[in-house]
Amino acid sequence: MLPMSQGTPLPPIPAKRYFTIGEVAQLCCVKPHVLRYWEQEFTHLRPVKRRGNRRYYQHHELLMIRRIRELLYDQGFTIQGARARLREAGAPGAEEGADGDGFELVSAEWREHEVRDGALVALDSSAVRHELLQIRELLSV
Repeated sequence: MLPMSQGTPLPPIPAKRYFTIGEVAQLCCVKPHVLRYWEQEFTHLRPVKRRGNRRYYQHHELLMIRRIRELLYDQGFTIQGARARLREAGAPGAEEGADGDGFELVSAEWREHEVRDGALVALDSSAVRHELLQIRELLSV
């Protein structure tokens, strides 16, 4: 859990697949207009958009937003500095993070997670990658 500026921890992230912009704003203690602005500044923040252009964020995006918030608000980085720090850390979506298969290389800090029995569990990234390659092969037929 990331500390807030006043020392109060951020609320725990519920075990769900998608979050609305209002839920993300509450869970990350930032306003919705700030989240929309960050989407323009941090290209790796791409929530799913559905009916009426409603945004739905996934768990990994929520973690990314909390990391961006920490860099900007707690550590005092500028937007440009936070972008560079995320790129250095190997955050998904950073330009130099894509490998030859079109999948992003992900550092241990940003690996995929899944909720099992209410607990957040890190997935084996090689198994996930293999499964995604199989799905892509099926879809390309």
